[in-house]
Amino acid sequence: MDTAQLLTLSVADLASGVAGEPLLGDGGALVRPLFVVDLDGADLSNLERAVEQASLADGILVGSATREVPAELAPLVDVLDLTYAPGGRSRNVVGSVDPDESIGEFAAAVAKNPQSALVARQVVRASETLPVSEAIDVESLAYSTLQGGPEFAAWLEERGPRPLPPPCNEAVLIDRDGDVLRITLNRPERRNAYGTGLRDALVDALRIAVLDESVDHVVLDGAGLSFCAGGDLDEFGRTPDITLAHFIRTRGGAGRLVARLADRITVCLHGHCIGAGIEIPAFAGHVVAAPGTVFRLPEVSMGLIPGAGGTVSIPRRIGRWRSLHLFVTAVSIDAQDALQWGLIDEIRDE
Repeated sequence: MDTAQLLTLSVADLASGVAGEPLLGDGGALVRPLFVVDLDGADLSNLERAVEQASLADGILVGSATREVPAELAPLVDVLDLTYAPGGRSRNVVGSVDPDESIGEFAAAVAKNPQSALVARQVVRASETLPVSEAIDVESLAYSTLQGGPEFAAWLEERGPRPLPPPCNEAVLIDRDGDVLRITLNRPERRNAYGTGLRDALVDALRIAVLDESVDHVVLDGAGLSFCAGGDLDEFGRTPDITLAHFIRTRGGAGRLVARLADRITVCLHGHCIGAGIEIPAFAGHVVAAPGTVFRLPEVSMGLIPGAGGTVSIPRRIGRWRSLHLFVTAVSIDAQDALQWGLIDEIRDE
């Protein structure tokens, strides 16, 4: 999609069904994956119809307003995929001093990876009301689909061949003090990348707390300069069996276990928390971050979607609207914004 093809609709246009055009053209090509909806001066007489038509659209619908969105438009803003407007006090609005610029950046990201962006949109909508375990299954099935797609293949080609990371004997450290279990990610030389070895060791450690009810509290942190820099990119593209990978992600990943332990676990973040480095912590009942912590979710820019539970954990903290903004744009946010949005619960010096 060329960003010059952006079509801006009025609320009246939306109500008339303009956004309901077929998503696919000849040969299955995506025709128009993104529409902009102008919310300034909206005609409220056809609002109910606009909401109905927006809920039926297959493309991504992005609202735009040059001032704070009036309360009367709340039903429409809720059904849109996200809205850029000044202020951004509501969780379904991303605050922006220049909505046109923000939409341009979002549209450029969609243009580069339209399939991944659309799948991210579909997944956060489909899993919004599902139980955590079922929502993780939906995420993983979509992730497996994208692993076989052209956008991920293009990212792999651009990355080029990489050697496998060296093994590590103590990828996770475990220390118990009375009824408190401390788990520390321990691959600081790789910024605690969530690779196979670290993932399996973390899962084993979390299972101690799941199986042992005498563990009253779990503290999860990371050694070195960053809590976790996300999936180990040197391992990407090496899965010979994407069906088996689905079962590993859903039944052998850490996200489900952290969700089960939510009321007993605190995660302490610092440095860079990329991809899995925030997807997994977001399941916890209490997330603490050091002042300089940075968060980013780059998977859509790689032709994928978050695959460590992020399409489940992140929206349940900050809403699907801001989540899609983070997923598609891969923009970084700092600890203050994360706290304001509810992605973390506390900022505390290390």
